[in-house]
Amino acid sequence: MTALETPSFDELVAAHTGGMVPTTIRPFEGSERLRPDGRPRPELRAQLRRIPNARNALTVALALLSPPLIIAVVMWASNPVVAVLAFPIMALAQNRMYILHHEAAHRLLFSKRKINDLIGVNLLGWIPLGTGTHHYRRGHANHHRDEFGPKEPDFLLYSFYPIAPSSLRRKLRRDAIGVSAYRQLKPRFTGILKREHFVNSLRFFGMQLAVFAAFATAGHPLFFVTLWVLPYITVYQILNRLRSIAEHGGMTRSEDRRKTSHHVRQGILSRIMAPLSVGYHIAHHVDSGVPLRNLPQFHQILVEDGYLTDDLVWPNYRSLWKALVAQSDAPLTAAA
Repeated sequence: MTALETPSFDELVAAHTGGMVPTTIRPFEGSERLRPDGRPRPELRAQLRRIPNARNALTVALALLSPPLIIAVVMWASNPVVAVLAFPIMALAQNRMYILHHEAAHRLLFSKRKINDLIGVNLLGWIPLGTGTHHYRRGHANHHRDEFGPKEPDFLLYSFYPIAPSSLRRKLRRDAIGVSAYRQLKPRFTGILKREHFVNSLRFFGMQLAVFAAFATAGHPLFFVTLWVLPYITVYQILNRLRSIAEHGGMTRSEDRRKTSHHVRQGILSRIMAPLSVGYHIAHHVDSGVPLRNLPQFHQILVEDGYLTDDLVWPNYRSLWKALVAQSDAPLTAAA
């Protein structure tokens, strides 16, 4: 290919992805419970796809109550140390809201579609500096339909790994100082001047005005900036990147989900950074119709039936993040 030729998409995939795909993946021929592609057979599929409406309702209620509870504790303590600790905790609360929004985008938060969309897509996608529309659902469907494919919305986010430590530091620095958030939120500001984006921008500013009003009514309007906006544009962005690259960093386009996604053994850290079982990511991509609460059970079945072997499981997030910045041309496996 000459310098003037445009590379094909397959050439881009080959050149920029796959640096973290394990070399030890063995063919899977299926089992009594699983198809050769890992998906559950009909009887198991029906069992795993049951949506726990009551438990999800409680989880949503707690997610919605968490931010005002955090603010109430800060106001009650009236202590700068507590306020500083509340800063990252608020980002974690926002992270939980977005994960529930993700669940609703899959139509798995509530079995009644109208309730699922009203609460999960609109409300939970609207409050934490979003627009509460179905735009995320449409883009995310492309992510699941063909990971690293031509319509993958986050192709660049997951590509090029492993990268130099200095490169990852630059990415995290941009997250920490608000550059990444600015790129995400800029369309909301410019959308006010564009007819096709005006309504979404209006929804965004309308909800954030309501959130600001709640802070003002509580007597602390400044907290809207210090304990709502700033946690989102800093800590949340770091959390989101670290979780995202732990899900797909360095993987590649394939019909075998073991080549598109990582699995990290879930422990204490995962409950903080990747709560609500969202860390069972290979299971989620093998069958994206399985609700979050049933993913640990599905993951265990994938292990027991031989689809997911020990050498494909990262022992913890730290080991995976370390490998994502390893300076080596040798193929990497989960045991590296």
